[in-house]
Amino acid sequence: MPIAIGSKAPDFTLKTKTAEGLKDIKLSDNFGKKQTVLLFFPLAFTGVCTTELCDISNGLSAYSSLGAEVIGISVDSPFAQEAWATANKITIPLVSDLNKETTKAYEVLFPGLAGIGDTSARAAFVIGQDGVVKYAEQTATPKDLPNFDAVKAALAK
Repeated sequence: MPIAIGSKAPDFTLKTKTAEGLKDIKLSDNFGKKQTVLLFFPLAFTGVCTTELCDISNGLSAYSSLGAEVIGISVDSPFAQEAWATANKITIPLVSDLNKETTKAYEVLFPGLAGIGDTSARAAFVIGQDGVVKYAEQTATPKDLPNFDAVKAALAK
């Protein structure tokens, strides 16, 4: 079960890889400025994850028009994430939770995915400008996508 709606969102500082090198992304930098959609996904270079993040990238204006930044989080390295994003034209920031601390803080650890190890489950959170969780969903299986209509409805409130 993911952390509860109404909880203070666990802050994090995670690495992303850009053309300029490694860069920190800190959740609380958005507090007081904009809402944040956090999309936890199991692994780069997998079918459902690629579909999800490509669809989000292609429809990013729907989130920005609601005053939100979308951030993807997985346990992949920032270098694998960058290669995957480049190959698939994924434009949202992807951050690496290689040590799984943020995944555990949001209570969305998926144990033993396909027998290869623990990953992030597929999950979506809406974090308000005040840093409070407005929406939380972990899908039943890694093959299921979050309810993006519900995510957008939470952003619109």
